[in-house]
Amino acid sequence: MSQPLQFANPGPLGLMGFGMTTVLLNIHNAGFFTLGAMILAMGLCYGGIAQVIAGILEFKKGNTFGLTAFTSYGFFWISLIVLIMLPKLGLATAPEPSAMGCYLLMWGVFTAFMFIGTLKSNFVLQFIFASLTLLFVLLATHHFTGSALIGKIAGFEGIICGLSAIYLAMAEVINEQHGRTVLPIGD
Repeated sequence: MSQPLQFANPGPLGLMGFGMTTVLLNIHNAGFFTLGAMILAMGLCYGGIAQVIAGILEFKKGNTFGLTAFTSYGFFWISLIVLIMLPKLGLATAPEPSAMGCYLLMWGVFTAFMFIGTLKSNFVLQFIFASLTLLFVLLATHHFTGSALIGKIAGFEGIICGLSAIYLAMAEVINEQHGRTVLPIGD
């Protein structure tokens, strides 16, 4: 008798891709260093490609939420890199601040709906999506108003959001490895 095929949990990969990239970008937004190749490479490769792969693997597991979240945010990172790079390569004009505000606001609307999808999940996942919704609203407001203070607040809030995703990723890995709750997630 053959054993049913068991798949690994792709969630930690997607959460780490999201979390680490979010922390690094928001350290920049908080004013600690400039936007450079390190953030762009991390956004394209780990925030973008790794999350898309995690989303495709969630599809294989039949997880619509994971598929939608990881592939969408993976392509968010890829599109953000493209938005930054096209003007630098002379292939398009940079978006006006109000256009960038609309881009970020639409991601905030999407994230608010995804947050509703977390309400029957663990507390840490709820926190990630609530704080990410707030982050997109703050970033959109920063672009609409030009307020440096709001941009800096968004940076610190984004660091917290990214760290919460890193925590959940590591909790899922460590708890699975130990077969018990080592890092609580508020089930």
